Amino acid sequence: MIQPPGLPCTSRLWLLLGALNALLSVAAGAYGRHGAMEPAGREMFGIASQYQMTHGLALLAVAWLASRGGGWRSAASIAGAAFALGIVLFSGTLYAFGVTGLVPVEGAAPAGGFLMMAGWLALVCGAVWRHRPSPDGTSHRA
Repeated sequence: MIQPPGLPCTSRLWLLLGALNALLSVAAGAYGRHGAMEPAGREMFGIASQYQMTHGLALLAVAWLASRGGGWRSAASIAGAAFALGIVLFSGTLYAFGVTGLVPVEGAAPAGGFLMMAGWLALVCGAVWRHRPSPDGTSHRA
């Protein structure tokens, strides 16, 4: 498949996922605040939408880092995958709990939270391990 000029494919994926999660977070937050549900459900929706928005914005940063290439590409891809899966597991579980009062999959929310932390750790590692571009455009550890 021929790629149009502009952002690399992985950068576009993280941009799409970041923007989509931010959009869904606003919609879920509004539903949780104004929908007919118990106070505990509203609280779960509030927490879930806050974490979804935060990590949706983090995915936008991942898109930018991935577009820079070099040593950031792998750290950004690891972080993006961890953030995206973490959102599904953590926020998804809290949304389901807010609506039904039941936990759909035991341990999914803590696993999602762990993945979110792993995504941030991947970005920390990318920042600590300095990479310098070589003349051929590849990256080498400095």
